Amino acid sequence: MAVHVSFLLILTGLTGIHSITTVSKVSVRTGGSVSIPCFYESEYKNHVKYLCKGAFWVSCSSVVKTNQHSSSGKFSISYDQSRRIFTVTIKDVTDKDTDYWCIVEMNDGPDYGKHFQLSVTGATPSLYVDQQEVTGFKGGNITISCRYSNPGVIKWCKLGSFCVTGPTGSIDGTTVTIDASVPNVFTVTMHGLMSSGWYYCVKGDLQMPVHVTLNEQPTTTTTAKLLITLPPTPDLTLVFTSEAPTAQGGYPSPSDHLKIFSIRLSVLTFAVMVTLFIWFIVKRYSK
Repeated sequence: MAVHVSFLLILTGLTGIHSITTVSKVSVRTGGSVSIPCFYESEYKNHVKYLCKGAFWVSCSSVVKTNQHSSSGKFSISYDQSRRIFTVTIKDVTDKDTDYWCIVEMNDGPDYGKHFQLSVTGATPSLYVDQQEVTGFKGGNITISCRYSNPGVIKWCKLGSFCVTGPTGSIDGTTVTIDASVPNVFTVTMHGLMSSGWYYCVKGDLQMPVHVTLNEQPTTTTTAKLLITLPPTPDLTLVFTSEAPTAQGGYPSPSDHLKIFSIRLSVLTFAVMVTLFIWFIVKRYSK
């Protein structure tokens, strides 16, 4: 149900039952794309969410919903019920893509939404990151560079949580450091991250969302080698360890090894028989 924005703000301010958190203003280059996360309260996880285009609620038009597929391909929407976030993506941005609303449908009253604005430019955006999607490992560190050309206070925030404004701080138990020593860029490092989520750079009145995806640390497999040492046997040792090159320059084949072994075994048997025969003769004549 469409209602005038001011009336809705008064209504929700009195009741205090609705809340959506998102960024307020994002700088985007013409022809580019941007993803905007919208955080909502847990009791509305099963409600329909949608993106509405227009500066005023009373005249905005729905462009994509969680229970529908966009027909244009310009808009898409996804949602993560476990983290209470739905994400809208706008592609091929033009100078007409300036005002939008993240909205949750209310089954027993007027829908509730939060407005955000796109600052569209033909040049380099005033605040941007190289990638809106960053991947790391649980328990590891992640570094994001926020590049800017506008004035204002520097912050690093987690959607629906807290912000860090100084060189060091903490968000939900994760240590955050901000290095602003390089002109026109501040680098954020988060140490010991344990969960994925949406964060955003802040510089002045602009924000830029960044989604952090964490994977499990890869496991390292160690292969153990078992070395068995056998007592030396003179003839057998010669058979398996002394490999002389053949006349053609190669080494004996398994069949050659078998022949050599047979010959040496025959010689050894003959030598034993001769030895026993001589021992028998000597013993007999000694008597």
